[in-house]
Amino acid sequence: MGILSWLVLGLIAGIIAKILLPGRDPGGIVGTTLIGIVGSFIGGWLSTKFLDKPIPKDFYDPSMWIAAIAGSLVLLIAYRLLFGNSRERR
Repeated sequence: MGILSWLVLGLIAGIIAKILLPGRDPGGIVGTTLIGIVGSFIGGWLSTKFLDKPIPKDFYDPSMWIAAIAGSLVLLIAYRLLFGNSRERR
């Protein structure tokens, strides 16, 4: 997969993660993309480390998308646990 494919995968995985965990998070589309990209790497690492499943090379492989979305969710939950809702109204 090329760089553009990773960016698209990260953007879509980040959007899906934010849909599954709604709330006020900073960053907009750039933050969503970064959460998705880093989450994709986390999901790939977790799937190879704990599930003994190699990272697929095909962009349309469902296991890669599930790992990317799961990694994005893990990252988003960790972010909220560490920093809380720093943008809440006062």
